[in-house]
Amino acid sequence: MRDVLPVLGRWYAAGVPFGLATVVEVSRSAPRDPGAAMAVGPDEEVVGSVSGGCVEGAVFELAQAVAAGGEARLETFGYSDEDAFAVGLTCGGEITLLVRAVTPERDPGLGAVADSVAAGEPVTVATVADGPAPRGAALAVWPDRTLGTLGTSGLDVAVTADARGELALGATGMRHYGPEGQRREDAVSVFLQSFAPPPRMLVFGAIDYAAAVARIGGFLGYRVTVCDARPVFATPRRFPEGVEVVAQWPHRYLREAVTDERTVICVLTHDPKFDVPLLTEALRRPAAYIGAMGSRRTHADRAARLAEAGLTKRELSRLRSPVGLDLGARTPEEVAVSVAAEIVALRWGGTGAPLTATEGAVHPHRSS
Repeated sequence: MRDVLPVLGRWYAAGVPFGLATVVEVSRSAPRDPGAAMAVGPDEEVVGSVSGGCVEGAVFELAQAVAAGGEARLETFGYSDEDAFAVGLTCGGEITLLVRAVTPERDPGLGAVADSVAAGEPVTVATVADGPAPRGAALAVWPDRTLGTLGTSGLDVAVTADARGELALGATGMRHYGPEGQRREDAVSVFLQSFAPPPRMLVFGAIDYAAAVARIGGFLGYRVTVCDARPVFATPRRFPEGVEVVAQWPHRYLREAVTDERTVICVLTHDPKFDVPLLTEALRRPAAYIGAMGSRRTHADRAARLAEAGLTKRELSRLRSPVGLDLGARTPEEVAVSVAAEIVALRWGGTGAPLTATEGAVHPHRSS
């Protein structure tokens, strides 16, 4: 949904009703994750996707119907549908969509949500998907305020607390409550969609490989920073537009930087005077991925130096080195693909093996 928000914000500001379909639950080999969205606006303009093409035709008609004044609907599509090849997921799996009309009157918080996402301010949108509460009712939750209502004050209070917890993790998924927000009840289904700022990718070592890694990091949605102690190399003109370039000793920069469980750290310097203090700092702070470039001999020497610096076996086990998956990569661009593949595999629990050599669902179910 993040990708389509700029267009939705424009329609919203113009006061034009539009139909919005959001993936709220998936199972088995569904092609899109919860939060994926498709909207149908004025003049039948379509933005976004909920299935990569499998059910978009049927969703288009649903979105048009609700935008014209119909009630919000919860629809499930799957391969087992009687007319699977007409409106089902021919690739397998199952998706559940919440399809609702959006207007300034019904969704007073959407404009503020779009502004916050554009500004990098964290916000979660909670929407009633099913139950006695009004389907499609929405509540926007920021760390310090809320806007809108789900129908009852008790439900608003409970969902606000959970939404702030999800926001801290950047998580999205369905939660269940009683009509007044009671825990351990499931009368009301509420979809929580978090819009946390993009995760960070910190690339150390301003070499050709860094430019390629920075480029693919931006493509994957990371906010990329390249850092090098040598000002002659740490210049913005050597890197893609939008990449932050910092000339500073790497470990000193990292010491002052903010990282979390989504942060990716790529160490491409393969020079002990940079690597050892930098990795000593990196391996003791939150991060989703810490990778270091170099040969196996370089890695063995680096690991010995890090152990001498006091890092434990558990801390050293977090290091992905040599960096990347075994793709036979040679060029900076190929190495960047190798690194990106390892990051994605680690994030989602992939094996890195060819799909022809694996069994089971191509897109395994992921719990929220």
